[in-house]
Amino acid sequence: MFSFKLICSPLFGLFLSFWASVALPTGCTEHERHTKALSPAQIALIQQRIVYQDSLRTDSIARAGGQLPGTILPDSRIVAYYGNPIHTKMGVLGQYPKDEMLRRLDAQVQEWAKADPKTPVRPALHAIVVIAQHDAGADGKYRLALPDSVIERVVNWGREQHALVFLDVQVGLSTLPEELPRLEKYLRLPFVHLGIDPEFSMKSGARPGTEVGEFDATDVNYARYFLARIVSENQLPPKVLVVHRFRQDMLTNYQNIKLDPRVQIVMHMDGWGTPSIKRSSYRKFIQREPVQYTGFKIFYKNDQRNESRLMTPREVASLHPDPLYIQYQ
Repeated sequence: MFSFKLICSPLFGLFLSFWASVALPTGCTEHERHTKALSPAQIALIQQRIVYQDSLRTDSIARAGGQLPGTILPDSRIVAYYGNPIHTKMGVLGQYPKDEMLRRLDAQVQEWAKADPKTPVRPALHAIVVIAQHDAGADGKYRLALPDSVIERVVNWGREQHALVFLDVQVGLSTLPEELPRLEKYLRLPFVHLGIDPEFSMKSGARPGTEVGEFDATDVNYARYFLARIVSENQLPPKVLVVHRFRQDMLTNYQNIKLDPRVQIVMHMDGWGTPSIKRSSYRKFIQREPVQYTGFKIFYKNDQRNESRLMTPREVASLHPDPLYIQYQ
């Protein structure tokens, strides 16, 4: 119910500023006179703006240590298996049958728990659910969305294993505003989170895979805003948003990314190579351009090319800042 108690609050002036036709009065009595002229649709819009803008008030008045209840980071580390459940060559998530994949993930989680026993480890399944394509497709957007049946399969694996689930989006020539709404029904689940991949966001119009794509801060802010609304409207714990990055030009205007207590943003070092190359990329593109939290990726195959080797959990945990989202492909 939209009460005059709320209308008389100092915060209300902020939301009336979104409605240009309503003059901002100076006292509560004047508030009431103007509000009586608002239609139900106008009142509904103001209520919606309150949900969008006043994150702390709508989510939780009682906060502990500046964090909203149910936050995952920084008190835990996420260790995720990445890929596509119906493609064996896109990552370890789909490379093995379900039971073997989960057994391997559990072994990897245990390895991290031994390397850093002070930080609890949360297992995760990170599935690419919108996949960039070499073919344009019927709408010319160069991307393929997985059917609900496949997404639900991974979500059910996460539910059964008490694991987090990340849904990853490669937009091709599409956009996040076009692709994310279809995933909202899954993101309403408290254990389902989001990943977005600038590499396959082809703002130049090029075909995915012919050059490295990019996101701007406006794209990351849209994803954050999208998740924050879901958190508020469904009274969920904060979401984690993973943004992949392995080059400077993959993310423009990073300093304009806005933080919100409802969404924990992870800048994820997504490059492969020798340990020295990976450390260098982490320093250049993650450490020097921080946003909030950091991630680090291990490629079981590519990182071992040319007689190289995989970095150990202890080596990765020694990086600064300490990566709290670890992904294996």
